[in-house]
Amino acid sequence: MSDLDKPEKTVYEKSLDLHANNRGKFKITSKVKVENNYDLSLAYTPGVAAACLAIKDNKEDAYKYTTKGNMIAVITDGSAVLGLGDIGPSAAMPVMEGKCILFKEFANVDALPLCIDTKETEEIIKTIKHIAPSFGGINLEDISAPRCFEIERRLQDELDIPVFHDDQHGTAIVTCAGLINAAKVVGKKMSDLNIIISGPGAAGISIAKLLLDFGVGNVVLVGRKGAVAKGEAWLNAEQVHMANITNKHNEKGHLQDIIKGKDVLIGVSGPNTVSEDMVKSMAKDSIVFAMANPTPEIMPDLAKKAGARVVATGRSDFPNQINNVLVFPGIFRGVLDARSKVITQSMKIEAAKAIASIIKDDELNEEFIIPSTFDKRVAPHVAQAVVKVAKQEGLSRI
Repeated sequence: MSDLDKPEKTVYEKSLDLHANNRGKFKITSKVKVENNYDLSLAYTPGVAAACLAIKDNKEDAYKYTTKGNMIAVITDGSAVLGLGDIGPSAAMPVMEGKCILFKEFANVDALPLCIDTKETEEIIKTIKHIAPSFGGINLEDISAPRCFEIERRLQDELDIPVFHDDQHGTAIVTCAGLINAAKVVGKKMSDLNIIISGPGAAGISIAKLLLDFGVGNVVLVGRKGAVAKGEAWLNAEQVHMANITNKHNEKGHLQDIIKGKDVLIGVSGPNTVSEDMVKSMAKDSIVFAMANPTPEIMPDLAKKAGARVVATGRSDFPNQINNVLVFPGIFRGVLDARSKVITQSMKIEAAKAIASIIKDDELNEEFIIPSTFDKRVAPHVAQAVVKVAKQEGLSRI
């Protein structure tokens, strides 16, 4: 068989070739030259002692004399990787490397992938606390719920650098950004939206919390066992809390029941879980964000056929891709520039508004509610919004 007769390689085969040919996706390079003894005396011994002693006298000088001020750790235990599930820390490394190059490419943030070989909450917290002095921020990635909630909460309380679980907050921010513009397209106010979220895990809960801060009308979370409602015995601790702050009318039932009459469906669950009939039962000019990857809850053409006016997915081969890469580079660029110790809810709100504002009102339409992943305006715009909030809230140390 000649090369011309060979079938085209799939994206998975091409990706495997890319990883093999490069032996990973990033490398560490020196900012300074070391070509002779003089260079060595400045970069290493004896000259390096001056930087060490300066930091010993003032720990904040680590931001001045080391990479700390532009370096974050991307950390996982490999327990909830993309759509692959619990594949372990070694198998998670390609995803963490990918995340690191996105930080660098989109916001010039240096990032180091760290895959921890334990799923014990206390061990993960202890390990990250021990390595934290090397970094200006911690990006938690692909850690399964409900452990991820406690890990992030504890680390943010116990560290003096920002901690951000992207699967929760990155997803929430970009979803809210898309919804701001989708609501404009269909002529509905955020405060009037009646929303159902399919998938009451880390992403779904974080989306619901941020939507409430945006003042939406009502949010109901729904999982395989039914709606997150008061009195349900199957809820975990985080879901019990959500039952108390969402679902105004304490609706009970399954997805096909709760979706009726809703303005918005946000899917962060699994493939093919939403039918055309379900979409047909929604309110007029409905909005469907079917974000399960690689196969969404319902394919866009079917959702449109069933009456949805605006449809978004997590995929790049359909209009309106809801992608976290619009969020995390700019968020960390902003908190690093402000040297903020935390990423606040106000920062997340303003980040969502910043992303949404990239698209002007006269550009908005059903198939253009969110900027392109490669729109170079996004990360700087998000960073500026974060820095502004940090200064307003007295969190900037610059």
